[in-house]
Amino acid sequence: MKNTSKHKIDISILICIILFAIISLITIGSAQKLLTDETNLVLKQIIWYIAGFGLVGIVMFMGNKFLYKNAWILYIVGVLSLILVLFFGATINDARCWFKIPGIGNIQPSEFMKIILIIVLGRMINDFKEKYNLPTLKQEFIFLIKVCIVVGIPSILTFLQPDTGVVLIYLLITFVMLFISGIRYRWFFIVLGIFGVAVGFVLLTYFLNNDLFIKIFGSSFFLRVDRLLDWSSGSGYQLENGITAIGSGGLIGYGVNNTPIYFPEPQTDFIFAVYSNNFGFIGSIILIGIITFFDLRLVRLAIESPSNTNKYIISGIIGMLIYQQLQNIGMTIGLMPITGITLPFISYGGSSLLSYMIMAGIIFNVSNENIRYRN
Repeated sequence: MKNTSKHKIDISILICIILFAIISLITIGSAQKLLTDETNLVLKQIIWYIAGFGLVGIVMFMGNKFLYKNAWILYIVGVLSLILVLFFGATINDARCWFKIPGIGNIQPSEFMKIILIIVLGRMINDFKEKYNLPTLKQEFIFLIKVCIVVGIPSILTFLQPDTGVVLIYLLITFVMLFISGIRYRWFFIVLGIFGVAVGFVLLTYFLNNDLFIKIFGSSFFLRVDRLLDWSSGSGYQLENGITAIGSGGLIGYGVNNTPIYFPEPQTDFIFAVYSNNFGFIGSIILIGIITFFDLRLVRLAIESPSNTNKYIISGIIGMLIYQQLQNIGMTIGLMPITGITLPFISYGGSSLLSYMIMAGIIFNVSNENIRYRN
């Protein structure tokens, strides 16, 4: 029985990913009509998906234990890539986040750092819980300091690129995984309190004295804060046109390849606006339904797993995916600040898609372990 279930794939999760792929390709094709770039983005996304399924196979062949065992090696490689991209990366839209590789395209190290952090934190938390069954306050505090260092290094490097959106994902992954681990809740109140004071100081300085803000934090950070706050007033060309595109789609939308309203980044950040414009309210509900089913399937997978490490890893993946889904869709309809967060499995992008497919491989491995455990 053990051998027969070794290579089984969770069909429900696989079907969701295939549906995501189909929706992605159709919507990117529609978004292409709004771009002056003649590059065939649909073909490139197909290639990325093929490469992604190849990575799924590699991850399943290696197994999750191999990844967990080599977590720190992966972390070192990830941090080094973030350092190198600051010096040798290509600058696009005033951000140095990508390695430009001829014949392949742009590779963004921070996308892979997300999954590396999930793996490393999963191992750290599991090792800590195994070592201390009932840890003292001091032991938890020392552990949290180590976590802050591990998460802080890539966060600072990614912030310098600059990519604030990914830094927020790092922090959210950490928050979710630590919460699931069962450490004392007082630490979360302390961190949230410190974070609230820091955010309050930043916003107070921003609104009261722009010149002082720039002197303290720099003009680059000022522009990032300014962009984040655009959503509160519903202003901004991209946001206004994106909302108009979604609203004008009506009940069933304009149909494929019919997006009459232009807005920047329709293939990545604002791909939900393109989809909603093409398929309307009904199509949007269907997509959100597939996303919800996929997320709930992952929640069930984590609950059923006998391995604590797997529970922590899946919880990190779930936290990251739900945040990106809510953030991406929310920012296109004006409910969330615009942070440049893409819609997982749907938005165009090689690095992000490959990182999600690596996660899919890990998810399939967890599913297989659950099947073997039940058998």
